[in-house]
Amino acid sequence: MNMDCDGVLHPKAIEGMRLFNAGEFFEAHEELELAWREEAGAIRDLYRGILQIAVTYLHISRGNYDGAVKVHGRSLKWLEGWGDVCRGVNVEKLREDAARVVAEVERLGRDGIHRFDPSRFKPVIWSEQRTWRCDRCGSEMREGNCKIACPNCGNRFDCSDLNLYFD
Repeated sequence: MNMDCDGVLHPKAIEGMRLFNAGEFFEAHEELELAWREEAGAIRDLYRGILQIAVTYLHISRGNYDGAVKVHGRSLKWLEGWGDVCRGVNVEKLREDAARVVAEVERLGRDGIHRFDPSRFKPVIWSEQRTWRCDRCGSEMREGNCKIACPNCGNRFDCSDLNLYFD
């Protein structure tokens, strides 16, 4: 599954994670679902796992204990098998944070979920740092000042050539 970690994130996935981090869990789910539908390959499962965590948090924020616990359990299969970091997303931290949140919800129980402290929701940790491979020699390229350069063979690209940044 990790073979899909060398690419770039779908722009809708980036927007979904931004919304997730803003606590807009329903909207995050919608954007991540669009990325999931438009994407090909195994990375779809990662997007699906993140959107399931967004739905888990949405259920918690609405006081839906059963929905939160059920959806979190379902999210685990989509987040399983990914390395610690994939396409800049700290998957391991997301899994750990969600597990802590759901453990607290379970501790509070059905009758106490309304006492859950929303400040315990953790963001999706994502870094825009990306890894690029040279199409000539296969070496890892370096990014700097809107230029991507291969230290091995000198191959260079401008960021606009690679559509690196999304609005």
